Amino acid sequence: QVQMVESGGGLVQAGGSLRLSCVASTRTFNPYAVGWFRQAPGKERTFVASIVWMEDMTYYGDSVKGRFTISGDNTRDTVYLQMNSLKPEDTAVYFCAAQTSRSQAYDYWGQGTQVTVSS
Repeated sequence: QVQMVESGGGLVQAGGSLRLSCVASTRTFNPYAVGWFRQAPGKERTFVASIVWMEDMTYYGDSVKGRFTISGDNTRDTVYLQMNSLKPEDTAVYFCAAQTSRSQAYDYWGQGTQVTVSS
């Protein structure tokens, strides 16, 4: 029933920035955590970043530390992924996913938004 909806992807030059947004299709859905993942053509899906609301913690994959920032708005309706200093290696489809508790997997996914970084 619940799906995540991503937006904000596009084409940028290396060194540029983009901000992705993620919202739930259900207005009353309040997940334990929201994460960002990415998948390049022919590659496995990898973890990018996550925010755990109840513990007020954020986590990042090693390849994006210091460049990407995950955050939410004041009402926790939207989760953002601010991407700075983009590299061609960041080119991928970016997915937003929700986790309902710390013991559950990411069960609710969006369809993805394309990010392309040119060199």
